Amino acid sequence: MKLDILAIGVHPDDVELSCSGTIAKHISLGKKVGILDLTLGELGTRGSAEIRTKEAMESAKILGVSFRTQLNMRDGFFENNEQNQILIAEQIRKHQPEIVLCNAISDRHPDHGRAAKLIADACFYSGLAKMETAFEKKEQKPWRPKSVYHFIQDNYIHPDFVVDVSDFIEIKHKAIMAFASQFYNPNSKEPETPISGKDFLEAINSKMSVWGRAINTKYAEGFTVIRYPGVRNLFDLI
Repeated sequence: MKLDILAIGVHPDDVELSCSGTIAKHISLGKKVGILDLTLGELGTRGSAEIRTKEAMESAKILGVSFRTQLNMRDGFFENNEQNQILIAEQIRKHQPEIVLCNAISDRHPDHGRAAKLIADACFYSGLAKMETAFEKKEQKPWRPKSVYHFIQDNYIHPDFVVDVSDFIEIKHKAIMAFASQFYNPNSKEPETPISGKDFLEAINSKMSVWGRAINTKYAEGFTVIRYPGVRNLFDLI
């Protein structure tokens, strides 16, 4: 399936927390979007790989993405190496996204920054004609996304640009809360974590509110770039 956007997160729920409003907005505009989870999040304090996978698929239905795939790399111990670069490049060549959204370039969780570099490297190598990949025993043609944008996670990073998601905040909340094992649930008997309290979701809204205020809207999601984007004319920036 040819995609417009492929959103990649190292853990299930990374995408929902950081850029699900942007995903929902672009789906409403008729764009095809897919999600790729690098791991099953099996090292998480709450829940399990099986529970989180079930929650991830439910969240994907809420967002209306075209598909969600999980690569089953080792949570916490994956490396930026040839094997993992090829796994990602196979998905990029299979779906040919114009844009890739991926983890923050640095963050509180060490997996996030490491995944950001792994994904960005895989996007580059995927465009090299002499890099060999195969998916389902079929040779694949080179494909490099036009743009790679890094969403912002726990640590505050000054965004290079923000996307107005004010009309999609409700669906973002529903997508996040599909991960009932991870986030605020007054009936949960799981251990408390830094992300399971009610204040964590309020912090997400506050961050989006700050970015929204900068562009005279209620909520926005922020992104950073390694390679600066171009615009056709100055009115694209209004």
